[in-house]
Amino acid sequence: MSQIALVRRPSPLLDDGIVDHIEKVAVDLDRARDQWRGYVDALEAHGWQTIEVDPADDCPDSVFVEDTVVMFRNVAVISRPGADSRKPETDGTRRALEALGCPIAEIREPGTLDGGDVLKVGDTVYVGRGGRTNAEGIAQLRRILAPLGGTVVAVPVTKVLHLKTAVTALPDGTVIGYPDFVDNPAIFDRFLPVPEPHGTAIVCLGGSELLISASAPQTAELLRDLGYGVTEVAISEFEKLEGCPTCLSVRVRRLV
Repeated sequence: MSQIALVRRPSPLLDDGIVDHIEKVAVDLDRARDQWRGYVDALEAHGWQTIEVDPADDCPDSVFVEDTVVMFRNVAVISRPGADSRKPETDGTRRALEALGCPIAEIREPGTLDGGDVLKVGDTVYVGRGGRTNAEGIAQLRRILAPLGGTVVAVPVTKVLHLKTAVTALPDGTVIGYPDFVDNPAIFDRFLPVPEPHGTAIVCLGGSELLISASAPQTAELLRDLGYGVTEVAISEFEKLEGCPTCLSVRVRRLV
């Protein structure tokens, strides 16, 4: 098994990125580039081979490459972003995954689906029904994943941009989230509340190693107390655009 992470450099237009649920604040592009490099370095330090998706400089939000595809086993489901300005972002992701030899499926019009609305816990695939992902997108994903053994569970998302703004999952399958962001925690088999808004989104790096935003030090300590190794990365410039650690990469695990 090899570990590959797709990443994409920040667009020069990053400051024009879309904000839906928080107040717009100016983004420091130079600082964002430094933070992006630090994020990529953290992935590589934990054994991930990073592959840069072709830049999409005309798309301000293109650094959030997770929204362009959903990986399930070795199949890549190319998304159809809910924001029209983001729809061109998927072309580069498709090319990168085709080059890796991944089978390709896709969400088609009139369906919309952002990868940030998809949380996989084993064979269960939670999909946020919110502002960027519509019912048709969820229905199409359900039809694509069912033959592969995936069970799609639709989850209401009304308080934040994406499902994974509200919740992610630990390696043991426990879902963690900030309670004020979660519409219905009872949907999840095991739910652990975290104390900070930026503590909801963790990236599982392999084994018991996690990556989390440096903006959530209390959550980092909570997870360390549960026996996890935690790497903190500064991504404050991306958080100004409702971004989080999961948004900045697509983790691809493939058999070799």
